[in-house]
Amino acid sequence: MPRVRTLAWGGGLALAVLTAGVYASVSFRGIPASVTTLMSGWDQRFKLEWSVESVPDSTRRLRGYITSQHGEHAEPVRLLVQAVDASGAVVERRLWSIPGGVNGFQRAYFEIPGLAPAHAYRVSVWDYSFRQS
Repeated sequence: MPRVRTLAWGGGLALAVLTAGVYASVSFRGIPASVTTLMSGWDQRFKLEWSVESVPDSTRRLRGYITSQHGEHAEPVRLLVQAVDASGAVVERRLWSIPGGVNGFQRAYFEIPGLAPAHAYRVSVWDYSFRQS
């Protein structure tokens, strides 16, 4: 039975690795809160639509779509979500990967749970790469 255990453990490890890629725990040490992207002009290549809702555990969930306005598949694609207080100060920053990226001229759904309650939220495309077909 050692072979069965190895396969089960390997499958669990693969699932953990795939799931871990969705939420990127990144240190923003040294990066000012005013930096919202690594990709100048992202807003000409992508459109973001999103909304925030309260959930029972007192956190917020952000749901939305990213739409490609470019003909090539983009992967990886990461979003930056910033929660800000009433004075405009950033109280939370989080990177979120779009699993599977975004196909050319298509849209992809995303859902980001567990955000801190805040006065407002900002979402931008942090970075992306286009894949040549």
